[in-house]
Amino acid sequence: MSIIKNLDFFPYPFKDDMYRYSNNSLPLEPPISIQLTPSYCEEIKLKRELLTEHPKRCFQSRPHAMRGQWEIVHMILEHLVSEYPNHFSLEKNGENWTFHNHILSEKQSFVSGDHTTLPFEPLDFIGRHVQEDLILMMERDGDLFLDAGQLCFPANWSLAFNVGMSFKEIHRPIPGFKEEGLDDRIVRFLMRMEAGEPWSRRNWSLMAGSRLDTSLETFDVWGKGRNEVTKENVGELVHLRVEVQKLFRLPRSNSILFTIHTHLLPLRTFVENKEWRRQFFELLKELPDQIAEYKGLSQYRQTVLEYLKSR
Repeated sequence: MSIIKNLDFFPYPFKDDMYRYSNNSLPLEPPISIQLTPSYCEEIKLKRELLTEHPKRCFQSRPHAMRGQWEIVHMILEHLVSEYPNHFSLEKNGENWTFHNHILSEKQSFVSGDHTTLPFEPLDFIGRHVQEDLILMMERDGDLFLDAGQLCFPANWSLAFNVGMSFKEIHRPIPGFKEEGLDDRIVRFLMRMEAGEPWSRRNWSLMAGSRLDTSLETFDVWGKGRNEVTKENVGELVHLRVEVQKLFRLPRSNSILFTIHTHLLPLRTFVENKEWRRQFFELLKELPDQIAEYKGLSQYRQTVLEYLKSR
């Protein structure tokens, strides 16, 4: 597992000294769906291992999602080639395309739009070349539904369970999400999204460990770490986990692509930034109990607070 050591590369998620669930989306600049980090090779290797060992847990799709899958492939290939030309290239001869991943020394030829010419479904194929998890939400009946996704690094949820659900159904467990009307406001925001105007947001949690695969199905493996946090190991064991989520309206299928890039930072490194340390202490101290419980940090919140205060 590769852990961020340089604070300059970490996407710090907080603006204020308090936190509540909200639609904290901002216009995405530059409008690029993916990002390569120094842990690229390590994370791609882990994604592919998980997809091989747990294919149904890590990839799901509905038959009617194929058009949206291809649209995602085209977008991500364009972004890979334009942003990282030394690492990726694409040759086009009509509908016959050849994609080169020079980092991994891999080449794949296929017919654009014909999924039978790929070794995996289109979304699953392109997801094996990027660090991001990829979620396709399709619009119909005035709502958005999770109709395809490659999810290897979930934050305590299950793609296999959620596939086919609406946006509101997926987010119903979030405290206050429905009661405060946040579900309606976010759905309206998503439905108004336009092609060519992507957005980005950052989601956070604390993690007792450095595991990227925190799927609901493996909670028995990583969940017990919450009971193992002590004042002696808190700086090494507890990590701030941040998801950089990017949202794109796909013009042809009128669907929405969510890309999710997960970053982990151990507390011992996090506290090197004095302002981050101060702000997070105030935020964590004030955090409502129901949010702390939902984020899974109730058991060791006080230990983290004491550690931050001591620094």
